[in-house]
Amino acid sequence: MAAGTADVLAMVRKSIAATARNEDVQRPFRFLLCGDPFLVAEFRALLLRTVDHEDHVPLDAGATLETIDPLRRPTVIGPDARCVIFLARPGDLPGARIDLLEALRLPIFVVTVDPASPASSPLTAPTAGNAADYSVPQLDRESLRARVFPHVIDRCAGIEVAVGRRLPALRASVAAKLTRDAASSALKVSALSALVDHVPVLGIVLGAVASAGDMVAITGIQIVLMMQIGATYGKDPDMQRMWELLPVVGGGLGWRALSRELSGFIPVAGVAIKSSIAYAGTIVVGEGATFYYEHGRHMTAAQASQIYEEKRRAAMTFARAFISRVRKKDR
Repeated sequence: MAAGTADVLAMVRKSIAATARNEDVQRPFRFLLCGDPFLVAEFRALLLRTVDHEDHVPLDAGATLETIDPLRRPTVIGPDARCVIFLARPGDLPGARIDLLEALRLPIFVVTVDPASPASSPLTAPTAGNAADYSVPQLDRESLRARVFPHVIDRCAGIEVAVGRRLPALRASVAAKLTRDAASSALKVSALSALVDHVPVLGIVLGAVASAGDMVAITGIQIVLMMQIGATYGKDPDMQRMWELLPVVGGGLGWRALSRELSGFIPVAGVAIKSSIAYAGTIVVGEGATFYYEHGRHMTAAQASQIYEEKRRAAMTFARAFISRVRKKDR
């Protein structure tokens, strides 16, 4: 246990050091905006606007949003350009020449603002050199958070924290992606550890080590997740803030202890149970931290329990499928 605690603290120190060196928050990026000039101005203001409980916007935030002319596209865009966002009104698209933007080899989000039509969007974000059509009733956070913002963040792998730090409107979507990624990692760590526990002989020899190891690993995943979400909301990580968020982590530790007990008593189903608890617990940690930074207070126990139970049920299905794939590979 002492060794496990030391490992967790080492992970925390490493994450703090990385953030202090601006490895995450200062990564460069640009979004290229074009289309209706009034919509471009409105969209730009929306991305930069803060709401209650959000800190100021960094002074370099405006430089991440570059307006371009589709008919005179830049010949050199640089590696920091991540996507093109074309904003249109009904009837604009036939003469928009979206095809000229495809040469930029960036994902192209074509967003039509139409109060008279229902919202629509593709299931996945556009890939490099391809355009995808989105329709929203108006340019506000609520309308864009459904698909547009999450899909934009999907095309920002590796720079999510930097994007959220500079563009307040995208912070909730960044936090949601960071939480999903961390929860998936926690699920895989827990599933593989639980599988070791149930392999004859190997489980006897390595089971205790694996169980201790997954606790350290998942705790590290959750602490780093909270730090990333804090950095997204403009907070530089420090130990004082970790104490503020300690109730969120404490819940996760309790769920992992329960998962180990259940896994031991239910040899077959226990693997999926343990994995789903690790997944759901990490989701609650991420959403709890996001709620804290969005509202300036912790979510209630009832809210956390509801999120946990919903995610646990969904994770059970995913965990069973993941474990089945692992077992097939081992045959």
